[in-house]
Amino acid sequence: MEGFDPKTSFGPDVAASYDDALRGDEDETVEFLAGLAGFELALELAIGTGRIALPLSERGIRVDGIELSADMIARLREKPGGENLTVVVGDMATAEAPGPYGLVYLIYNTFHNLQTQDDQVRCFENAARHLTNDGVFVIECELASMRRGRSFVDAERVGTDEVTLDVNRYDAVSQVLDENHVRIGDGGIRMGPISQRLVHPSEMDLMARIAGLRLRHRWSGWREEPFTASSTRHVSVYGRG
Repeated sequence: MEGFDPKTSFGPDVAASYDDALRGDEDETVEFLAGLAGFELALELAIGTGRIALPLSERGIRVDGIELSADMIARLREKPGGENLTVVVGDMATAEAPGPYGLVYLIYNTFHNLQTQDDQVRCFENAARHLTNDGVFVIECELASMRRGRSFVDAERVGTDEVTLDVNRYDAVSQVLDENHVRIGDGGIRMGPISQRLVHPSEMDLMARIAGLRLRHRWSGWREEPFTASSTRHVSVYGRG
């Protein structure tokens, strides 16, 4: 996407409104991750505003984070308990946190925010470096949907006071999806651009092998629903071979 900068894509406006529309799966996400963490330390890559890290830390688990956006970190710090979390400012593919950790996790499609295959491999390698010998790396992503045509628009919300459109352009060669969330309402027009490299689970599994990890489990949701041909997302757990 011309002019796109990942460092500014989650700026002050996005950070301020990021928690306005929660996904509704926060409780089951925390329950799943807490079960894996046990009494070990946890590291969230792209910790954001602490949507998951804060309730997970309330379970008695120490959660550290890595986050590229200073604005998202500032929003996290405003929340109760946010000042107690150790957060490293940096790229999740290269930044170093104290560690080691029994659980490293990267959720909500954020792995796709890394725009090249090399960076995505480096992310797996970075996660592996932060793991204890028996630690696990958890990734949650939506599955890349097959769409006819290079460009498409989805109507996310159509209301009397506001319309939200998802404008997309996909390059099948690079696997990069350029996306802009456009909100049109009484307050004017707001843009939320993001660029992602979409990855299928099979490619992730190969990246994991490069990093010395192997797939242990794959489900279609946080409640460990079976992963099938009709699944729309996956929760994948990797550990050392």
